[in-house]
Amino acid sequence: MESYRRLLLNNKAWVEDKLSLRPDFFTRHSITQTPEFLWIGCSDSRVPAEEITGLEPGDLFVHRNVANLVIHTDFSMLSVVQYAVEVLKVRHIIVCGHLGCGGVKTALSRQHFGLINKWLRHIKDVYRFHATELDTIQDDAKRIDRLIELNVIEQVNHLAELSFVQRAWKTENRPMLHGWIYDIHTGHLKQVKTVDPGQLPHNIYVYEFPDLDRPGSEA
Repeated sequence: MESYRRLLLNNKAWVEDKLSLRPDFFTRHSITQTPEFLWIGCSDSRVPAEEITGLEPGDLFVHRNVANLVIHTDFSMLSVVQYAVEVLKVRHIIVCGHLGCGGVKTALSRQHFGLINKWLRHIKDVYRFHATELDTIQDDAKRIDRLIELNVIEQVNHLAELSFVQRAWKTENRPMLHGWIYDIHTGHLKQVKTVDPGQLPHNIYVYEFPDLDRPGSEA
C-alpha cells in the first residue's frame, strides 16, 4: 500500500472514533473557532502541538516554522499573530522550542545549506547576543540545549515588541506570553519564560496609541 493511502485510512478511523464518543464532534466546530491559545512551534514532525498538550481541534491556533522563530519581517507569522490577537482574541501565546532542534544545531555550524541559511541567521544572532554565557559552556550538547532555551526566550521578547500585541495589552489586558521547551526524550514541557501584559524587554520598544490615550478613549 502506498504510504499516503494509509493516511486516508487513518483519517476514516479517527473520524469514526470521534463520532462514537460525541456525535456532534465535528458539527460543533464547523461554524466558528474560539481558541484560547496561539501556539508558535517548530516544524519538526516530532512536536505535534495538540497531542502533547492534550487539546482537541478548535482549542489551539497554530503557526509552525523552522526553529519556532518570531521574525518581524515574516508576514506569514505576523498575519497569524495579528489574526489570533485581534480577531480570535486569544488569551495566551506560546512559543515552544524543543530539545534536539535541527535548526538550532545547524545554526551553530558553518555548513552551507542555501536559502535556509538566511532564516537560521536569526539564531546565530541570538548566539551573538548571549556569547559571553554560551562560550563558557564546554559541553557541546549542553551549549545547544541552552541556545534552544535562549532562542525561545528571545522569540517571546519579539512578540512583546509587536504593536498589535501591545495594543491588546492596553485595551484588554491580554495576551500573556509564554516560552516553553519540549523534551523529545521524555515528552515533558518546561516553562522558561512568562511575560505578563505590559511587560516589555526594554522601553525602546514601547508604542504609543494616541487614539487610546486621549480622554474618553477605551484605554
